[in-house]
Amino acid sequence: MTTLRRIHSWFPFLQKTASSAQCRPPLTCQHAASAITCHQHRLRAVATLHTRAFTLSARTLKNTDDDLKGGQQRFGSTMEETEEEDEDEDFIEDSEVEELFQQQVPTGIEGHHRVFIVHPDVKWGSRKQYLTTAELMMAEAVGLVNTLDNWKVVDQIILSTKTPQKKRIFGKGNFEFLTEKIRQTSGITAVFVNVERLYPLSERELEEAWGVKVFDRYSVVLHIFRCNARTKEAKLQISLAEIPLLRSRVKNEIANLDQQGGKSRYIGGSGETLMEFQQRLLKEREMKIRSALEKLRKKRHLLRSQRKHKEFPTVSVLGYTNCGKTTLIKALTGDSGLQPRNQLFATLDVTVHAGQLPSRMTVLYVDTIGFLSQLPHQLIDSFSATLEDIKHSDLLIHVRDISHPETVNQKVNVLNVLKNLQIPDRLMNSMIEVHNKIDLVDDYQPEEPNTMSISALEEQGLDELKAAVEKDIVNSTGKHILDLEIDLSTPQLR
Repeated sequence: MTTLRRIHSWFPFLQKTASSAQCRPPLTCQHAASAITCHQHRLRAVATLHTRAFTLSARTLKNTDDDLKGGQQRFGSTMEETEEEDEDEDFIEDSEVEELFQQQVPTGIEGHHRVFIVHPDVKWGSRKQYLTTAELMMAEAVGLVNTLDNWKVVDQIILSTKTPQKKRIFGKGNFEFLTEKIRQTSGITAVFVNVERLYPLSERELEEAWGVKVFDRYSVVLHIFRCNARTKEAKLQISLAEIPLLRSRVKNEIANLDQQGGKSRYIGGSGETLMEFQQRLLKEREMKIRSALEKLRKKRHLLRSQRKHKEFPTVSVLGYTNCGKTTLIKALTGDSGLQPRNQLFATLDVTVHAGQLPSRMTVLYVDTIGFLSQLPHQLIDSFSATLEDIKHSDLLIHVRDISHPETVNQKVNVLNVLKNLQIPDRLMNSMIEVHNKIDLVDDYQPEEPNTMSISALEEQGLDELKAAVEKDIVNSTGKHILDLEIDLSTPQLR
């Protein structure tokens, strides 16, 4: 009956019809004026390879700084320019996104939880982790739980296993020991098994053995994402990533119904079994989400085209979650609107912020979602629309938390994600690796060549980083830095 009652929540999805939306008035974003500074009798300007006549006036020189400061505010949040032409077919109502986001939320994970964390320490085989330790992976799992306001770690345990692929993950002895320990620990409402994904059959069997909800990394990270989602794109991408989770839950519910003697009966003479009915609804929901994301993808492509047209170089700042990307962008741009948080996955949306390089060239720094180890490819695929911006950058900055004990493993994970995203070789070869948080390491000396050491929080090493960014931007965009000598007493400035 539990499963049959749950079906009631699916009917609004079938009954809803697409409604036409009125197009909002297009927004425009004025860009900063070309940066040209006069120092006594010398001028420094940034120009493209294209031949271009330009004139200087006293008014231009006077307003340059004001225009660039205005650019900070105009680009200080997610870019919201829209095209001037009719957008009716590409417009998505907030209510439509919210309905998709709130529809069929994975059950059992919301609310308060007192969590017992179990980390399976794989001794050998393809699933063994060679660049980290079980203790460090447990520490990251604890960090994930502590990110959620209403969750608390009650106890934790690391258990070795030789059979991580089996339904119960552990051998008979360790599983019985673990089951007894969980049952004897009072107040537990959930067990977090620190693996990438649990098979539906494993999840059901573990829940039956332990008597509480069982979560894996996929479901916990998705719940963190859901709690932090603010924009249309983030909500839609999370909804898409939840589809595999919902499919697993459907299989478990049908299996429970079968065990109770309900079997997979046909529904209302439709010729569909309960399983087929729910899977069809999930497929229709998935298609609707993908359609909405495609509209947002087109809009994001438009915004990139507009930035390209205005000839603003873009620099994507990426790295492992909580490595200090947002803090670095705030330090590089002086954007007071940025509020970095010491929290995993604080940034789920791509935001763009304007900053100046030593030559007074304006560049756009793109703040991206943080990466994490042991995440299924479905989750990365769901956020492909957001991560797509990385491919279209002029330069990449890879930020590493050099104070973290797993900094090497984190670097490997980031590079693997970039490889899976098929980032162009030109960007991978020119990527600047930044060692952040050197203020937390006594007498830090970089052991790797071709890296830059900084502290974004203390604003150490930023001048050197800006100079390196400028050099690489000039190389990648075909721009030139010219030193022009102009006699201010002649008519040349008119």
